Amino acid sequence: MTHTHLSPFTLRSGHTLPNRMVVAAMTNQQSNDDGTLHDRELHWLAARAQGGFGCVTTCAAHVLPDGQGWPGELGVFGDEHIPGLKRTSDVLREHGAHGWVQLFHGGVRAPEALIGQQPWSATAFSPSPDKLPAAREATVDDIKRAIDAFAAAAKRCEAAGFEGVELHGAHGYLICQFLGATSNTRDDQWGGSFENRLRFPFAIYDAVRAETSRSFTVGIRISPDVATLGVTVPESLEAARRFADRGADFVHISLWDAFKSHADYPDQPLTSLFREVVPPDCALVSTGGVWTPSDANQLLMEGADLVGLGRAAIGNPDWPIRSKEESYQPARPPYTEAHLREAALSDRFIAYMRRWKNFVAEDIP
Repeated sequence: MTHTHLSPFTLRSGHTLPNRMVVAAMTNQQSNDDGTLHDRELHWLAARAQGGFGCVTTCAAHVLPDGQGWPGELGVFGDEHIPGLKRTSDVLREHGAHGWVQLFHGGVRAPEALIGQQPWSATAFSPSPDKLPAAREATVDDIKRAIDAFAAAAKRCEAAGFEGVELHGAHGYLICQFLGATSNTRDDQWGGSFENRLRFPFAIYDAVRAETSRSFTVGIRISPDVATLGVTVPESLEAARRFADRGADFVHISLWDAFKSHADYPDQPLTSLFREVVPPDCALVSTGGVWTPSDANQLLMEGADLVGLGRAAIGNPDWPIRSKEESYQPARPPYTEAHLREAALSDRFIAYMRRWKNFVAEDIP
């Protein structure tokens, strides 16, 4: 068997990943309250690098204090974060993996109790008014401050030795909120029309490029369909095409199930749809519901260049090494606490994963 998912891949930036398997960014609440690195976070990431992943992405790291989405989130908004970032990049490289930091701002999903002020977003809205208080509409100063913060954060990541960054434009956070037709109804240059809704993420991308070297990998993660924000598949396809044309090194499509067709495109997998608009020299990363080597290779056959693992990487830190065996069947949830601790999850991460139904064995009636 040809292990396509374990073959090297060279990005536009010039970096060659040892294989096609990427640890997708995942919330884990393992950092210190001030955003600095804690050893439990380092231990978690290092175990995946040691387990053979070609690229390891950090959890979302907030670029401004008012963008923090949850307790224990990694920060990248100040120079005080650089030493921890450097420790992380050094450890990942030591084990042969490339490291990307996911740059993030929560927008309306930055809780007031955590950030000490009303959250802000593209417009004054809430995706779920019964559960989430509305954000205030961003001022032009807020927007420019965020653009500068993303760029400064990327510069810190490169200074700390990371190979690249992923702009978090998925899952309903700030960049995604600017992209949505429902969540961004501004009447100035930053919203309303599709062209204007693209302006904020493009400005972030351009600012990051201006503050980093061309050999520094820069890409974006998007959710193709977020109904509560008005993000649609057709507009996401066009956004992906334009990011690739702008020079992005990769476009990452974040799907809960990459093998499920979309209602509007019943005859074609989403991965192949995005491959049609993302040119060959821009890497396409596809994530969602991958468990086995055959799953990974199916996405590669559908046009992905790299395959992200989320849930499977939590319970199987050595997935790439083990996947050299054609018959490999990774452990699946529910996981015992002992299994998760052996997989380098801290008590904090295990407690967070209890929010996911039937993920931790003790939660099963």
